[in-house]
Amino acid sequence: MAQIIPMKDLRDTNKICEMCKNTSEPIFITKNGYGELVIMSMQTYDAITEIHDKILLGQQQIKEGKYVDGPSFMEALKKEYVK
Repeated sequence: MAQIIPMKDLRDTNKICEMCKNTSEPIFITKNGYGELVIMSMQTYDAITEIHDKILLGQQQIKEGKYVDGPSFMEALKKEYVK
């Protein structure tokens, strides 16, 4: 579940670091009740960017016509592995 904390809580940097390390989700920081910032651990950031990069690669491959539709892929697998 997303964590939301007020901007004033950023003063306690050790607590914030622990919060980031103990969750795999971003933490939302509010100012005057409105969303202002998002913070996360480096591990979470790396995981999110890895997924993002894979999506971009997939989109590029689709644009280049480098893809196989689901039924064709399943048929190729059957030919390869089902004897």
